Amino acid sequence: MSKISFFFSALLAVSLMVGAPQVIHAAGSETPPKPTNTTKKCKKGKVYDAESKKCLKVEAHNFSDDQLYLAARELAYDGQYMNALHVLDAAADQNDPRILNYRGFTNRKMGNHAVAMDFYEAALTINPDYILARSYMGQGLLANGDKDGALEQLAQIRERGGRNTWSYTALSMALRGTPSNY
Repeated sequence: MSKISFFFSALLAVSLMVGAPQVIHAAGSETPPKPTNTTKKCKKGKVYDAESKKCLKVEAHNFSDDQLYLAARELAYDGQYMNALHVLDAAADQNDPRILNYRGFTNRKMGNHAVAMDFYEAALTINPDYILARSYMGQGLLANGDKDGALEQLAQIRERGGRNTWSYTALSMALRGTPSNY
């Protein structure tokens, strides 16, 4: 890769990570979440409820699965892995590929490689086009020494229309040795 190509790839990755508009070509090509009151104000795995303007236990409030997914995602990116898993446990649809994917992400970050791979596989069985799960799976495979498996996930992302997404860029950077921490 030329220095110019690398520069533009890095520039794209940085712009996506600092809040440029999301590019969504296939399910799950989100950029990392921005901190909200859930991670800024809430403690012990509570989730911020905008209506009551309070941090609430997930068991004591009727959060939607979408709200729980977003909160768990934010907690996982903040390094609050056990809290993220606790929030994911409260989701009604435990077979939602997003819930499965973030169970994979959280377990991968906690060092539970085999468990993480099982969750990624489950998410991809339900939705093979879920490119964010493919990106995270590829990063996990790479971290566990399986570069060929990571390259296969990168190819799958590209084949499924995800070439210009954060998911593709993050895995591509990891394959080049640029840590993304995701």
